[in-house]
Amino acid sequence: MKAFMDKDFLLQTETAKRLYHDYAAKMPIYDYHCHLSPQEICENRTYRNMTELWLEGDHYKWRAMRANGIDESYISGDADDCRKFEKWAETVEKLIGNPLYHWTHMELRKYFHVDTILKKETAREIWDICNQKLQDPDFSARGLIERSNVRLICTTDDPIDDLRYHQLLKNEKDFSTMVLPSFRPDKVIAIQNRDWTDYIEKLGKITGIQISDFARLMDALEKRMDYFAEVGCKLSDHSLENVVYEDATASEIDAIVEKALNRKPISVREQNRFLTQLLVHLGKAYSQRGWVMQYHIGALRSANIRLFRALGPNVGCDSMKDNPIAVPLSRLLDAMDQERQLPKTILYCLNPRDNEMLAAMAGNFQEGGTPSKVQFGAAWWFNDHIDGMTAQIKTLGNLGLLSRFVGMLTDSRSFLSYSRHEYFRRILCNLLGEWVENGEYPHDLEWLGKIVQDISYNNASRYFDFELK
Repeated sequence: MKAFMDKDFLLQTETAKRLYHDYAAKMPIYDYHCHLSPQEICENRTYRNMTELWLEGDHYKWRAMRANGIDESYISGDADDCRKFEKWAETVEKLIGNPLYHWTHMELRKYFHVDTILKKETAREIWDICNQKLQDPDFSARGLIERSNVRLICTTDDPIDDLRYHQLLKNEKDFSTMVLPSFRPDKVIAIQNRDWTDYIEKLGKITGIQISDFARLMDALEKRMDYFAEVGCKLSDHSLENVVYEDATASEIDAIVEKALNRKPISVREQNRFLTQLLVHLGKAYSQRGWVMQYHIGALRSANIRLFRALGPNVGCDSMKDNPIAVPLSRLLDAMDQERQLPKTILYCLNPRDNEMLAAMAGNFQEGGTPSKVQFGAAWWFNDHIDGMTAQIKTLGNLGLLSRFVGMLTDSRSFLSYSRHEYFRRILCNLLGEWVENGEYPHDLEWLGKIVQDISYNNASRYFDFELK
């Protein structure tokens, strides 16, 4: 029987162990998509206790605690921080089969050198040990990033954000990690929302453009893109609950924009027409700037209206959506590709039933000169566990070029979540090791090691092509 989470955790063969320890483990991290706060990085936030660092805003943990019957006061409420931590410890005991159990203990070991299993009986002991260590400067936001060997972080930013903290970080001489914005125009996409007009007015004010039709809306967005680019941005990101494609004339789109600006209700068909044209025009604008476009597809967001009204979005009440997406996604990408203006694109699906479809879709739009220009992205959100990561890797191997994959991302709000990169690398090395020892691929460690290092870091570095510090 193996010891719990020893140095060979998840590594089942000698080849897997060699690949991880000799090749993967030492590679730096290229975190090209996350939800970390640039303000907290810039101000080098420190943490009073483990609840602040570990539980504040972590909807993965909040969701698990609710499932364990924990009262909301210990999750998002005003209960004592120590009691919140104890309630999390009680939940950890119930997490067998859930990646949170692994991540919890990986983070305790990696950052705090705590080998004790977290449970109700050990919660106060671990609380005291970890809180004492949090007084060390190495446990500040920047300290945790540097200890995790992170070379680049791309945050997720609204088009009207002033990027003040990115500007300050850009000129920072004593911090080795590059922190850059990503352009995420979700609020522009949501034309059906009541506050869309208010948002567009803010966009117009910040750009000095009177937005009265679709062309002027795009002018304003492109002006913000240029501002983002000045700060170093090369990525966009879109959360697409629905993938749609519905043609419309320029005058029809202008009429929809005018209707929304006048705060009149927008029909579903009008939403779809607007979204189609907006995504196509944005994609072409990204292509002209040499940006990478990311589509995160299939989240059913804020399903619990009661908690949404009480707490807002991103509190652990989202799940998978199951709308058909193949035909509209194909037409959307093709509309850009026909004019040779499809940017580098990464496609992520929240519903794993779409794995094979997305991996095959990516193959439709590859182009000479850019290896794997359209990527089937990493296992995302409800898929970033052993089975989900393994399925994503196998699917990409079966239908595309796994060796050109840009690898894992954190997609987290926590500065301790870099253990997910280790988790992914162990799963990757274990799978490759299994294939080799089954005789499916040659036992060539130099060749395999290069593939592992490329997927861990090098492919992303080449694909995004940032000039690092």
